[in-house]
Amino acid sequence: MDEREIRLVYMSNNSTPCQQGRAWIEIDLDALAHNIADIRSKIPKSTGIMAVVKANAYGHGVEKVAERMICEGVKAFAVTSVVEGVQLREVAPDSTILVMGYTHPGDARWLYECNLSQLVVDDIYAKALNDTGYNLRVHVAIDTGMNRLGVESSNFEEVEKVFKYADLTVEGIATHLSSPDGQNDSDTGVTRMQIESFMTVVCRLKEKGYNVGKLHAMSSYGIFNYPEFNYDYVRPGIMLYGVHSIDDKTKVKTELRPVLSLKAIVAQVRRIKAGESVSYGRTFTAEKPMKIATVSIGYADGFPRQISGNGGMGIVNGIKAPVVGRVCMDMIMLDVTAIEQIKAGDTVTLIGKDGNEEIRCEEVAKTAGTITNDILSGLSSRLPRIYR
Repeated sequence: MDEREIRLVYMSNNSTPCQQGRAWIEIDLDALAHNIADIRSKIPKSTGIMAVVKANAYGHGVEKVAERMICEGVKAFAVTSVVEGVQLREVAPDSTILVMGYTHPGDARWLYECNLSQLVVDDIYAKALNDTGYNLRVHVAIDTGMNRLGVESSNFEEVEKVFKYADLTVEGIATHLSSPDGQNDSDTGVTRMQIESFMTVVCRLKEKGYNVGKLHAMSSYGIFNYPEFNYDYVRPGIMLYGVHSIDDKTKVKTELRPVLSLKAIVAQVRRIKAGESVSYGRTFTAEKPMKIATVSIGYADGFPRQISGNGGMGIVNGIKAPVVGRVCMDMIMLDVTAIEQIKAGDTVTLIGKDGNEEIRCEEVAKTAGTITNDILSGLSSRLPRIYR
């Protein structure tokens, strides 16, 4: 390949590296729209969707994802940090944006100037925000058994205090369920106890004349496993993106479509002899002559190192090939002995479809011993996102 051909392959018309030169992510925005419609079909018309777009929209790219969500009628979003909230405000100027993670009181100016709502977790934090001098919009977190954030549901006096601060306007009350994905008797019992505790607090506040604002408790699994509990908002996260946290079932059937595909390029194809090893530590040794493809993606891109030796796969030219040897920072190796037609420059699908074969994110997560939320949110910013 001469210099001119190299430039044609690796450079775009504006003299910047081409997006698909090494490894990349493809985002199907129509699948996202389909998932929003599917979620909307499972909730009452009066219930709004508060889309969770933290961690760069679970690795999907918050700007484009939020723009499409707004086009599909989503009017409220949840993020983790004030930085995420400020970034989102640029593309969602008229939307409700709730910061559900900790914001230092010293950053209250950003909450105020960008018209963000802040989740308040106890009276100490509420007082600190009130004392900043900014009139802030807040939602009150009620801890009903998650034991992570929020005023304990049994401590009604502390909940009531938050409503009395002059510079805090309470716009809603929220709780978070610890095991809405579980469907055994223990999990469902705990979930129903959490909901009962939440509603006890809400009812007491209403009885005392407080405006509780918008109520929300149901995340993705709550929506599909407890459709009988209806509040002002649902907070779908992982299922907006078309996957479950793990490969499990829900009480209400879903019609979700994966939004994200992960792809990379074959950098080299080589043959090795029986007895030769592959990658660091010589953890894989060939028992017979093999054909190995080196693929331009690794754990620095978010392809989990835990997949090493655990049955990970890639799809090349419509055929699945196993990952062999340890996953490197920037490369993985596939056993492509069974694939006759393969060469450098071919595309490898690590998550997504190729021909009749598919690798779902749930499979990758299971192989890595984690959940899809971890896989998707861990995809590196050095991977270009390509939207269609």
